[in-house]
Amino acid sequence: MTDPAPPYLRIADELRRRIASGELSPGDRIPSARQITRDWGVAIATAIKALAALRQDGLTAVHPGIGTVVAGSPARRPAKSPQARDTADLTRDRVVRAAIAIADTEGMAEVSMRRVATALGVATMSLYRHVPSKDDLVLFMIDAALGEEPFPATRPDGWRARLELSTRLQWRLFRRHPWLAPVMSLTRPQPAPHALNHTEWALTAFDGTDLAPEERMYVHIMLFSYARGLATALEPEAEAERETGMTSDEWMESHEREFASLGGANAVASLLQTDFDFDLDKLFEFGLARLLDGLEVLRGTPQDKRFTPSSQ
Repeated sequence: MTDPAPPYLRIADELRRRIASGELSPGDRIPSARQITRDWGVAIATAIKALAALRQDGLTAVHPGIGTVVAGSPARRPAKSPQARDTADLTRDRVVRAAIAIADTEGMAEVSMRRVATALGVATMSLYRHVPSKDDLVLFMIDAALGEEPFPATRPDGWRARLELSTRLQWRLFRRHPWLAPVMSLTRPQPAPHALNHTEWALTAFDGTDLAPEERMYVHIMLFSYARGLATALEPEAEAERETGMTSDEWMESHEREFASLGGANAVASLLQTDFDFDLDKLFEFGLARLLDGLEVLRGTPQDKRFTPSSQ
């Protein structure tokens, strides 16, 4: 007799069986949506619904850069109630680190005082002795994330090498914490000490040149805006992976026919026939080099003796 259940439920049930039997253990990768379409012969939309059903049951979780994995059993979580947990060892740093961990794995939208308290196993009100408000928590998160990689004690020679170092450092931090770029404001910068360190580094990168203070600040804002702007794509991509169980490469593969049907004898269609790799790290390096090349044009003389902006 044919199973009347929809295909996505049959796939989800089979994966549930593998998890329950121990064939798939906590931390093991679940088949991707692309793999499910191949193994079960279903449409990509059906595969996505099956993965979504497992996530809704709390059986799986999406880890950026890894994929969908079997989640740990809820029974293994501490059973002690928040009210009963000793808060003597609770510190601001522990609160902030717990919030960062949630934002890294689940997205900034999931960060709340109650959610952080649950992760720490304490009562929500106990957090306010260390973090006055949600806004303060976000500020502390920004500062802690930016402070994870300090600047070297010895600066490299030349303004270009210094700016390359600082901008790449920002990109690494944005990459590590996809929520970081969207919460940092350009027009209303948060007073985070480690953010100030980045500004100070950029302004002093031009020591030994005649670039005016306001122009140094413009250069810093330009490079920060570039890295931050590109990095704002990271959190939506991480969220899309959590929602669909598909990486960006898998998503592109699943839409190959749609993109191909749009093309004609044009440059875009030709590009789609190549092995073009839309890699954000490559894009970042390409753009950073072009921005710094543009600043090179403004230099008055070699060896960083001068840096005379164009009068035009």
